Amino acid sequence: MNSYVNTAVGALLGTIFVLMSVSIASEGIFHSEAPEKEGFAIVAEEAPAAGGEAAPAVAVPIAQLLASADAKAGETVFKKCQACHDGTKGGPNKVGPNLFGVVDRPIASHEGFAYSAAMKDFSKGSSEKWTFEYLNKFLMAPKKDVPGTAMGFAGLAKDQDRANVILYLHTLADSPVPLPDPNTATQ
Repeated sequence: MNSYVNTAVGALLGTIFVLMSVSIASEGIFHSEAPEKEGFAIVAEEAPAAGGEAAPAVAVPIAQLLASADAKAGETVFKKCQACHDGTKGGPNKVGPNLFGVVDRPIASHEGFAYSAAMKDFSKGSSEKWTFEYLNKFLMAPKKDVPGTAMGFAGLAKDQDRANVILYLHTLADSPVPLPDPNTATQ
């Protein structure tokens, strides 16, 4: 054999030796036992049986929440809404309608905005109004409250956040409607 062949065979054997050594060392360092059963267990909570349904959470009436609400905090929460809504008087419609004077305004009635069919149906021909109660329910989960609405916002889960933003929306009017009396509040 000549020296070129010896060099090539030596390089090949050296490479194989290094690779095998690294493989054996890696297995020794990072060894893991084979699982008894392949895959992952997915644990999901089971729904309660038909007769044993959980009691629904007691909702606090919006009038009581508004009594302790803070419009300044609502203005901060409203920043989430500003991506799609404007709140200035005479301001433009964006992806959603302008919200100036929305409290006690007929639902799906803002001029110049093309409402979804679901929102028009929900408004019953604009005969329903955005009362404090309706706003509270809608802002909790818009897509759940009005299935098919084009509003992509997930909602405000915290009662206090909803109350704060509703109180802030209440201030966005030339002559705001009176706040509901917390002592005679119903849901």
